[in-house]
Amino acid sequence: MTQSLTINHTQETNPTLQTGLIHSVESCGTVDGPGIRFVIFTQGCPLRCLYCHNPDCRHFEDGKTVSVDELVNEIEKYRSYFEYSGGGVTVTGGEPLMQPEFVKAIFEKCKKIGIHTVLDTSGYVNLNSAKPVLEYTDLVLLDIKSFDETIYHKLTNVSLEPTLIFARYLAEINKPTWIRFVLVPNLTDADHNVHGLAEFISHFKNVQKVEVLPFHKMGEYKWETLGYDYQLKDTEPPSPELITKVTNIFKSYGLTVQ
Repeated sequence: MTQSLTINHTQETNPTLQTGLIHSVESCGTVDGPGIRFVIFTQGCPLRCLYCHNPDCRHFEDGKTVSVDELVNEIEKYRSYFEYSGGGVTVTGGEPLMQPEFVKAIFEKCKKIGIHTVLDTSGYVNLNSAKPVLEYTDLVLLDIKSFDETIYHKLTNVSLEPTLIFARYLAEINKPTWIRFVLVPNLTDADHNVHGLAEFISHFKNVQKVEVLPFHKMGEYKWETLGYDYQLKDTEPPSPELITKVTNIFKSYGLTVQ
């Protein structure tokens, strides 16, 4: 269930409190990491993904200011759900690593009270800023949108290289990672693109599995509401046959696929 937090304006203006900008939270998420999770959607993202289902998370000025203490107090209410399901806290977005100090502070407090932490990121980040966050991160969900640089730029409007650098660093420090790949017909489904990504990540022992996520248009109404041009309105979700084909390509490189 997605919800908004009620902000105490006295806390907002207190400079001693660690604060950040969020869009919303989901108290019992089940698709962003293991178990039942408290999901925090941060505000701000440098990518402009054509299929983004959270385009309302793009701009910092549209976010709500919230303190780390306020979030952690809310998180603790769900501790029994985490313990029962093997869940915890996921920070997603937007792009969480646009606010690295904020995310680090959340995760640091979560780790102190024994709560599992997941970072969902595009990897399009400043690596030095991300490193302190990763010290308190149990699992990374790394969204690699494409392995072909041209397709990646068409899809996101940014460069692929920072994400590859980030992926290599995760392997270097042996940080548990799930790779997420959104399968978009006639965009990311090209054989060379899938084989290239599969071959790249097959060398990394920290990659626990690949999630092949079928393209959907559930966020299209947000684009229309915001007045954005949704260029994939005529693109249909991938067929079961295409999903199976792509899944089998990843498996052929020895990868576990979900």
